[in-house]
Amino acid sequence: MAKEKTPVTPAVRELREAKVIFTDHLYPYEEKGGTATSARELGVDEHTVVKTLIMEDERKNPLIVLMHGDRQVSTRELARQMGARSITPCTPEVAQKHSGYLVGGTSPFGAKKKMPVYLEATILDLPGIYLNGGKRGYLVGLDPKELIRLLQPALVSVAV
Repeated sequence: MAKEKTPVTPAVRELREAKVIFTDHLYPYEEKGGTATSARELGVDEHTVVKTLIMEDERKNPLIVLMHGDRQVSTRELARQMGARSITPCTPEVAQKHSGYLVGGTSPFGAKKKMPVYLEATILDLPGIYLNGGKRGYLVGLDPKELIRLLQPALVSVAV
């Protein structure tokens, strides 16, 4: 069986252009499988798989939240830390419109729209992370400090 070719997505292009050292991890995508599925398929701790969530504030301004796969985002606490009135997750259609990626394949790199990024601070404590490479069934492994260099995120503590 031929090895599946690594996808060249806007995320991969951005990582290559920034000279980020990353590893490719393809796996069989499962609809609504989330980070539990990708962690199982890769044989890694779900805590090291970082999900990319597209949300909006009360004015419908989009933002990206990066969170551990095994945790949820306290939108109330995120709004408080941002100084917003409220934060809500986008519908899949709206998230795709903002990011240019299908839900389940959303990457913080190479998004269609420039959006502010909020990073759960404890992600930086990990020696390595896996996050979406811009296609369903495809994660990239990298040093979490690269998130700071490329995305210049605001650090938050909103995991529950």
